[in-house]
Amino acid sequence: MVSRREFLMAAVATGAIVGPGLGGRWTRALAQQQLSEDALLSMEPFGNVTLVHVTDIHAQLKPVYFREPSVNLGVGEVAGLPPHVTGADFLELYNIEPGSPEAYALTYEDFTALARTYGRMGGMDRVATVVKRIRAERGDNMLLLDGGDTWQGSYTANKTLGADMVEVMNALGPDAMTGHWEFTYGADRVTELVDGLPFPFLGSNIYDAEWNEPAFEPMTMFERGGVNIAVIGQAFPYTPIANPRWMIPGWSFGIREEDIAAHVQEARADGADLVVLLSHNGFDVDRKLASRVDGIDVILTGHTHDALPEPVIVNDTLLIASGSNGKFVSRLDLDVRDGAMKGFSYRLIPVFADVIAPDAEMAALIDKVRAPYEAELARELARTDTLLYRRGNFNGTMDDLICQALLEEREADIALSPGFRWGTSVLPGDAITVEDLHTACAMTYPAVYRSTMSGQVIRDILEDVADNLFNPDPYYQQGGDMVRVGGMSYTIAPTADMGSRISDMTVLKTGEPIDPGRDYVVSGWASVNENTEGPAIWDVVEAWLKDNPVVTLKENGSVRIAG
Repeated sequence: MVSRREFLMAAVATGAIVGPGLGGRWTRALAQQQLSEDALLSMEPFGNVTLVHVTDIHAQLKPVYFREPSVNLGVGEVAGLPPHVTGADFLELYNIEPGSPEAYALTYEDFTALARTYGRMGGMDRVATVVKRIRAERGDNMLLLDGGDTWQGSYTANKTLGADMVEVMNALGPDAMTGHWEFTYGADRVTELVDGLPFPFLGSNIYDAEWNEPAFEPMTMFERGGVNIAVIGQAFPYTPIANPRWMIPGWSFGIREEDIAAHVQEARADGADLVVLLSHNGFDVDRKLASRVDGIDVILTGHTHDALPEPVIVNDTLLIASGSNGKFVSRLDLDVRDGAMKGFSYRLIPVFADVIAPDAEMAALIDKVRAPYEAELARELARTDTLLYRRGNFNGTMDDLICQALLEEREADIALSPGFRWGTSVLPGDAITVEDLHTACAMTYPAVYRSTMSGQVIRDILEDVADNLFNPDPYYQQGGDMVRVGGMSYTIAPTADMGSRISDMTVLKTGEPIDPGRDYVVSGWASVNENTEGPAIWDVVEAWLKDNPVVTLKENGSVRIAG
């Protein structure tokens, strides 16, 4: 009989080749509880080029708690393949000891207890320590690349329209970046910030909609360690669908696979020895892209917040997934000779805030940009008896809280909260501060709507989002997790055909089936429609927390997964 581990390893082998990475010094040291900065950062130098990757920081300047998902389903050809492996299966697949620091960093298993043991992760001052150490070791052989979703996701970023993050990242010194949520500051603000960057903002797939010309620099060439490195930028291709099109009316997006292939050929013709795609496509999109476009040596992937301790190799292309919220920094050492990549060594560096010393200069800069807001950030709104988190395909307790606030404060029958992947975690017994609230809802279109929708329209919304998430063709997956619901339950069959995934919709307070022909009062937020009216989501939630100073949430069983 085949064991679970044998099955998982076979699944990996049939979908991709996984190279060596985690299973060395980090695994042994952390399994023995030997947490030290040297143990986390030490890596035997390899080759002549080092790529350092951060992505999906979501404006988190300080260390955070962030629970990884318990449910991360893959469909079609990627079902059961990383990153669609979670919890105990993830630990078994990568031979990680339960209860170890790496188990805490990479999975949701026993999260609350391990969070109290190992503490917060991330913090841009700790990230700076990691980056500076690698720079000191590798010198001019290193490139630092930022995968985007960097300028949005916090109270201070919202107040400064991204200026705080730009100042901090400029100090960190990336060599290039791409974007996604950056565009929700609007075209004028993005242009203003990009024009002031000391490094290129790359977007090979963004065009001026009127002139059909590139709106941003598509790629740039670097020389490191005697190697010519082409970096092609790929912004999130569905930005005008997942986010408001009216904020960026002059730009068009898309995967534009043929453009990437052309840029690869152009880079090689110009003498590139190494071709890197700095991507915000999402892991499954990049996996498919790597199977279809030849000549890309490395894809630094982002958007889906996956953290994988080993590269996945597809058609000789390394796919690197570096997590989110500053929890990890990826270091990829490459041996590039005779115009080709000959070998690699990889380390996914966990940024344990209590172990890695903060860089003094970056810490001072962070304190400076936060100083005008510090009192408000620390203001306590309530306390929680329940672990609050967001990430996961269907449920997150932070969104359960938001949905409860929408139902009660807006007197609605049904609440809808978008399936954003950003948003940090709050441990049971801790205070919910203004900063905590805004890590879950800081954005530029926060209006809470209250409207009537028919049961059929509600089902259509759920079906549409489900297809964005579970379409078997990754090129049709348009971002995010499933919309969260309050006041109702339903069954979802992720592998069913489009339009046939949602069934058994029920109103919780009455137990009655949702009638397609009947109207219901629905409250939600983050509508992509222009001129949506209503109070900001953070004001609605704060008002609810004032009346509920201790948050205790029941286990959410409103979503039933079939098939």
